[in-house]
Amino acid sequence: MRPVLLVASALWGVLRADAFYLPGAAPHDYVLGEQVALFVNALTPKLMNGEDNRLKSMINYDYYNPKFRFCQPEEGPIKQPESLGSILFGDRIFNSPYKITMLNDNRTCQTLCTVHDVTGEEAKFINDRIKEDYELNWLVDGLPAATMKADTRNGEVFYDQGFNLGNYDAELQSPPSLNNHYDVMFRYHKPTPNTFRIVGVLVWPSSIGGSQTEHATCSHELSVPLVLSETHNQTIRYTYRVTWNESDTSWATRWDNYLHILDPRIHWFSLINSIVIVVFLCGMVSMVLVRSVSRDISRYNAIDLSEDVQEDWGWKLVHGEVFRPPQNVMVLSVMVGNGAQLCAMVAVTLVFALLGFLSPSNRGSLATVMMVCWSLFGGIGGYISSRVYASLGGTNRRKNSFLTATVLPTIVFMIFFILNLCLLIAGSSGAVPFGTMLLIVLLWFGISAPLSAIGSYFGSRKGAIEHPTRVNQIPRQIPPGPKYLRPWSAALLSGILPFGAAFIELYYVLTSLFASRAYYAFGFLALTAGVVTLTTATVTILFTYFILCAEEYRWHWRAFLTGGGSAFWLFGYGLFYWATRLSLDSLSGVVIYLGYLILLTLVDFLATGTIGFLASYWAVRRLYSAIRVD
Repeated sequence: MRPVLLVASALWGVLRADAFYLPGAAPHDYVLGEQVALFVNALTPKLMNGEDNRLKSMINYDYYNPKFRFCQPEEGPIKQPESLGSILFGDRIFNSPYKITMLNDNRTCQTLCTVHDVTGEEAKFINDRIKEDYELNWLVDGLPAATMKADTRNGEVFYDQGFNLGNYDAELQSPPSLNNHYDVMFRYHKPTPNTFRIVGVLVWPSSIGGSQTEHATCSHELSVPLVLSETHNQTIRYTYRVTWNESDTSWATRWDNYLHILDPRIHWFSLINSIVIVVFLCGMVSMVLVRSVSRDISRYNAIDLSEDVQEDWGWKLVHGEVFRPPQNVMVLSVMVGNGAQLCAMVAVTLVFALLGFLSPSNRGSLATVMMVCWSLFGGIGGYISSRVYASLGGTNRRKNSFLTATVLPTIVFMIFFILNLCLLIAGSSGAVPFGTMLLIVLLWFGISAPLSAIGSYFGSRKGAIEHPTRVNQIPRQIPPGPKYLRPWSAALLSGILPFGAAFIELYYVLTSLFASRAYYAFGFLALTAGVVTLTTATVTILFTYFILCAEEYRWHWRAFLTGGGSAFWLFGYGLFYWATRLSLDSLSGVVIYLGYLILLTLVDFLATGTIGFLASYWAVRRLYSAIRVD
């Protein structure tokens, strides 16, 4: 029972959004007067709180982009090492010119630097970024600099990562002002009398106008804001003031203030609603299979073959056609294999997340684990694809192995290459470097492809799955079926329930991907994924049973399309999210958003379609194994 209790306690901790750390992670103990390194990250657009606020850009900018004219360190910007996932998520971390020492310079106003000859073109670039609600991102001892906010629902105080580049009120139509002064508060904890640990970093930015060449002043209460002129050159003086504040927060729980769920009741409502849907569906499927199918099987297997026994009808009539190979067996098996690989990747990634390995404190770990798992699970995709291909009558196994290993990575890489090209044209720091793209190619085609070939080999050796009934030489004529069982109608109808079980979590996932918000409710996400899996499987089995009763034996592609029906609703929701939460004026922003939305839709379609197909395949084999065929 001990392991079960440990896993349960870990799951409960994640559901409560409590932060815990990777095994082996150790805090940094500072001593009095020790240098505290402050790193700067890319500038990102932010989705401001409020129903009417929208995300205005999809482009990240390097902190040391020449147009921002920020202060640079004396030794020049030095790029910090980052993980693969951190690079893919757009992190670009550099050193900074801030000189901060533990518990020294408390409340002392300091000039960081004075920037001369800021041109009108540069001022316009900065003003446009301020209007688009860009924010600065700093890192100190692994913690992001944040602003302190209060939850309007319960008054709870939390840390919102990042702080504004400037201030702009669109309703008042006042000119944007640049924040050139930062009040920085470091919260520290003393585990021993002579050691200090940083447990929080808070920043209050402000705009101080007036003369930018006189002695530094950090008083902004009575000063006018700094408005950049777009017609003539000017000077900007950057200042900062450091405050040290002792805290009772321990190092192990320092992320608790950052990981704040604005309204956890929404997550619980979504989860409970999804569980109710699953229970309802499982009950419906059980009723259909236990009552209707059992009654049919008992009648079909009746020994009395007298004249009063009715002729076969419904799904029994197609017993000689139900295992007839569908069209485009190669394409279907490749899609099922890649979908199985995606499902395995998602499952293992969620397990790592539940165990705390993918905490936001470990930057980029989520994308890194997903990429590595995808590469290592190539054998699963190859094995499933080859067995499905052989079971459906395919004979060109080498071609199946090659396409399974290369088609999906090639499509994803082509879309990713186009999106990366758009980022490069827009001057975004989120563009993936050439070396990182080569590493991705190496992971996919150097590790995943050989493992997929090995999996295909073992799948071919295992051979085809034995079917309980023989296939007739001459196919039956298919009678017209009801409109709601047509392929696209069934896909849209069946996709409503899985999508309905996940659309609330989907909002937070999209906000995390496009609005630079950290997602950490992995407990809710894992349970939602389990509910979506069960919902997809049961709905697809139910629709497959309906089409077999309508004497439609071409169920293979229909099962995949029915299972993947939630992907169409996902794409529609993505367009709705664009219309209600985004305000993209540039073509590059539109292309980037639609490109990533298409990738999400493709991944969801393959994963849920595979779940639906495999569930239907299992149900059909069990169904026709239980009857006696004369």
